[in-house]
Amino acid sequence: MNPAELRASIPVCESCMYLNTGASGPGPRPVVEAVVEAQRRHEFDACETDHYTAAAGIRDDAREVVAGHIGADPEDVALVASTGDGISRLANAVDWEPGDRVVRTDLEHPSGVLPWRRLAETGVEVTELACPDGRLPMDVYRDAVEDARLVCLSSESWVHGTRLSVAEAVEIAHDAGALVVVDAVQTVGQHPIDVAEWGADAVCASGHKWLLGPWGAGFLYVDPDSLDAFRPRHIGYRSAVDPTGDRLEYHPDARRFEVSTDAVAPYAGLVEAIETIESVGLGTIESRIERLTDRLKSSLGDRLVSPDDHESGLVVFEVDDATGFVSRADDAGVVVRDLPTGAVRASVHAFNTAEEIDALADLL
Repeated sequence: MNPAELRASIPVCESCMYLNTGASGPGPRPVVEAVVEAQRRHEFDACETDHYTAAAGIRDDAREVVAGHIGADPEDVALVASTGDGISRLANAVDWEPGDRVVRTDLEHPSGVLPWRRLAETGVEVTELACPDGRLPMDVYRDAVEDARLVCLSSESWVHGTRLSVAEAVEIAHDAGALVVVDAVQTVGQHPIDVAEWGADAVCASGHKWLLGPWGAGFLYVDPDSLDAFRPRHIGYRSAVDPTGDRLEYHPDARRFEVSTDAVAPYAGLVEAIETIESVGLGTIESRIERLTDRLKSSLGDRLVSPDDHESGLVVFEVDDATGFVSRADDAGVVVRDLPTGAVRASVHAFNTAEEIDALADLL
């Protein structure tokens, strides 16, 4: 599949100029059809295949495909609802003690802020590390993570479009004895990802952004060497080896983070989405995004907040009235979003076109 064929499979592209994938990607028809067909089979074919058996098959397929996409083994992948769901489950799986310290950057999405804020009410200290211009200041970071219990950081800044040096940050944190949780939702589907190279203890992501998958299909990778550091409080029958036994014994793999009966059709869509992205090729996707974002940046001048050089499909720029600009763009059929910083963000994917980039530039 090439980018033009990908675009032709996305109905939203027939209705507007969609430049907001960093918030939620528009689903290709085969992805949505995979969700519908999985739900149909699950509900209508119960006489041929037990509900639970059918659900287990979908989950197993999803774990295998996700694992292949991120460089992991299937048993090290848990299926969760979203990136935020995964981070929250991790935050509530550590046996915290008063005085323990969490370090997070000021680049985190609220999903990477609120779980730690809640823990602060129980005596856990939370340190926010300032990252000017979306960059992780390594010398300051090295000092900040000393004696920390856990570090939470994003692989890419959702408010700058910058890419962080995850492997280096993980190595520094591990040298200090801290666990590392990575929010990778702006990376999967846009860049190749190898969780082994990163070395993080846990990586959370979701399929509904750059992978162009459905809502409700997130995933959580846990390094098997770090698994014993997490004893989930959010548990159910899927978390335990023997859910009817007299004692709690967590699964000896990432499945301990899964809970109970949940929707499985979204994971059939996630499988289709990943296979679609891989059929286009991440190399092709990256190079096309780079060409299109370079085109957009050339029109922004000193409005540009994101780096001049290409790092991601997230292009952040300043306007006098972000809310008003987004509304005016919407009236013109161009979908972008404003940010809490007061800037505007365009998300450029491989299915976008030069004409759409020019339409956004014309609005400026």
